[in-house]
Amino acid sequence: MSNWLLPENISDVLPQEARRVEQLRRALLDLYRSFGYEYVIPPLIEHLESLLSGTDRDLDLRTFKLVDQSSGRSLGVRADATPQTARIDAHILNRNGVVRLCYAGSVLHARPLHPLASREPIQVGAELYGDAAIEADGEVLQLAARSLELTGATDVRIDLGHSGVLRALLAAEHLAPDRLDDILRALNSKDLAALKSGATALSPSVREALLRLADLHGGVPVLARARRELPASAELTAALSELEQLAAFCPAGTASVDLADLHGYRYYTGATFAAYVTGSPGPILRGGRYDDIGRMFGRARPATGFSIVDLREATQLAGPAAAPKAILAPHAADPELEALVAALRVQGQIVVRSAERQVAEADFEFDREIRRVGARWQVVAREARSSSNGSAEAQADGR
Repeated sequence: MSNWLLPENISDVLPQEARRVEQLRRALLDLYRSFGYEYVIPPLIEHLESLLSGTDRDLDLRTFKLVDQSSGRSLGVRADATPQTARIDAHILNRNGVVRLCYAGSVLHARPLHPLASREPIQVGAELYGDAAIEADGEVLQLAARSLELTGATDVRIDLGHSGVLRALLAAEHLAPDRLDDILRALNSKDLAALKSGATALSPSVREALLRLADLHGGVPVLARARRELPASAELTAALSELEQLAAFCPAGTASVDLADLHGYRYYTGATFAAYVTGSPGPILRGGRYDDIGRMFGRARPATGFSIVDLREATQLAGPAAAPKAILAPHAADPELEALVAALRVQGQIVVRSAERQVAEADFEFDREIRRVGARWQVVAREARSSSNGSAEAQADGR
């Protein structure tokens, strides 16, 4: 086996894709800053008990674990930056009032989210702490929708859910953890046979309610069906009311409801959402309310937020982008040439110094070059090179 082969579901990011990823990363962080979110950079590794505090079992399974040779303690490579951001808010910043934080960086998964997924996705997200109001959830949902706009995604569907719906149905039941896992898997996959099997120990009314829950997905009118078909309770009414309010924050025509989408059920404490795009094998973005995660770090806080699952996947949504324009400049020991090159770079132009015969294929379109025209160095269009007179060599207009 060649020693340069990379592990499964791990790949290099080559120039064209890297450019697009970085452009989108910058645009997203600028968007979040415009909403008042402050940028943080959590560490790549942490002590395992800190990294997994308050999280669900799925994150534990996705986390690479190792032993710190300095201390002998167990470490984990982050598989999700959200718990780290909660630790920063609760334990490090320790501010009073509402705090808005955002982040962008690679995470590492022991298992890919789906067969085509990278095990080193680039995660970008925003989290809002200290505000339990529905308006906070709405702000986060709006910011998520704006993030999708920046990716250029079309035909977007935002599925709304709520962990409180299932909690209301199971309130009087005492389920063993493995039985609950069976029910969650069956609901998430809409597997009615598995759901009937997993719910055999429950009361007949709850079993019937769970079977109805598996079918409660579709447009926003599903919420009215849920009121009619599920056993009434104060917790259920509150959860459905929250979802009705959140649907109004979604861009027109994008909101749907899936009350059986219980991804992260043990982690999320309220409304959840996931964004899907036609042709993508899984959600592009996930988010929701996860109150009190800061309790593990000594300070319980209301919390809501979202993250883009993988920035690399997100950049593919709008199709290929045109290569950036660039200027080719010769090597010459001439102060006038050096000054022109420096001025162009200050303006944001891409200027590559190279002899014509040495220019390799690159993620640039060399549409201009610097040549001596008469007594001066000037930027001219490259396609005009074949012209024998200066009239065909119009000076570039700075674009």
